[in-house]
Amino acid sequence: MNEDKGFYSIIEYAVDGPETQAALVEAFAEIQDRWVRFYPGYVSARFHASVDGTRVVNLVSWASEADYRHFEETSDTAGRLAAIQAALDGLPGEVESRVSANPRYRVVRETGPGPRVGG
Repeated sequence: MNEDKGFYSIIEYAVDGPETQAALVEAFAEIQDRWVRFYPGYVSARFHASVDGTRVVNLVSWASEADYRHFEETSDTAGRLAAIQAALDGLPGEVESRVSANPRYRVVRETGPGPRVGG
């Protein structure tokens, strides 16, 4: 891994089924497109949908913590939060936020493919 391992915001929601799960992913992908993706250092948003249809986890990846902090300082937070609330209000079912008070993470270790180590 390189020196700067990236920075992530990890957001989780519990949903009441596959229909709401799919709608949440679509709504939040649109929010990324409209409110986030054009900021310097934004890498991607990966949406993970549980196979049982009850959860969505969104990993928003930034090139660095500094890029994320710049986004926080310069973006239209009030507008983005209003768009998020409108998206949640428009979903076909129930959604419960499982977001911690500070959903920000640094990568501290990573393992990857390679030969087996040890015996």
